[in-house]
Amino acid sequence: MTLVIGTDEAGYGPNLGPLVVAASVWRVTAAADAVEAALTTALQAAAAAADPVAARAAPLWADSKQVYRGGSKTADRGLAALEAGVLTAVALATGSVPGTWPTFATATGIGSGPAQPPEWPVLESVTLPRAVDASRCVSRGSRVAAALTAAGVSLEAIVCRIVHPQEFNGQLATGRNKSDILSQVTLALAATACRQAEAEEPIVIWCDRHGGRKHYAAVVSQQFDCPLVQPIEETPARSAYDLPAAGCRIEFCVGGEDRGPVALASMTAKYVRELAMEAFNAHWSSRSPGLAATAGYPVDAARWRRDAAAAIRAAGIADNDLWRRA
Repeated sequence: MTLVIGTDEAGYGPNLGPLVVAASVWRVTAAADAVEAALTTALQAAAAAADPVAARAAPLWADSKQVYRGGSKTADRGLAALEAGVLTAVALATGSVPGTWPTFATATGIGSGPAQPPEWPVLESVTLPRAVDASRCVSRGSRVAAALTAAGVSLEAIVCRIVHPQEFNGQLATGRNKSDILSQVTLALAATACRQAEAEEPIVIWCDRHGGRKHYAAVVSQQFDCPLVQPIEETPARSAYDLPAAGCRIEFCVGGEDRGPVALASMTAKYVRELAMEAFNAHWSSRSPGLAATAGYPVDAARWRRDAAAAIRAAGIADNDLWRRA
């Protein structure tokens, strides 16, 4: 048996809204060196069970950039596609689909966090699902669970961490850069997931590459409290490490979302980020009628800040609490 954790983020590049990091936690009846093949086979069987009438089963979970395109109204690229994948997984892990943001936050371990932004009360009032049928996610999750169980695989949990702008900027002020923040948050989340899973078996952690970073030994040692971290490989495509004391191997790979656990984390982080940005836009448009929505990426974020300047001043919101610095 091996514990497998896949991690990914959403919102690394924007100036507005949060950085979201997510992890999916799995148990696989296979040795650590064989988990990737075992998971691939299990997820293929689960995809076929999820949509038994489909001529060719699509992957259950994929890189969020392939699943979701902001503003798309089509069923295969809009919020419904993203939400269906995430809420099916939540139903698989917890047995039910959350009906509100607070229940979703509880199911995925999202705390209120420090320095909540002004739009947070809007998010707290959100009902779920937004675009799909909850009963379909539950039934789909049941079929997937049966297929995974038959393959010796279980999805144990999905966990998230939200970093709001004030906290992000505070970390930058200590001398860290964006990549440092992402690595620390990701590995802290993975370490917490390991503790919560009470893992006694070997652990494999898969992460997408954090920016252009190649060297992670120091931050891995810090977050896992392991003085000895043995580099296996540090190349432009892959950085991998053994933690002998923890019985753990950690990999950071370009294209990591090709692995199912990382893909699910990618979709979950993006879903949480999209819900947060819906709340952000709803809050600020209520204070400035006619203000065009933003996804928070640099060029349009600068436009939004100009258009919203009067509303921001009237609300007394400090720039450091709203605008994430690079």
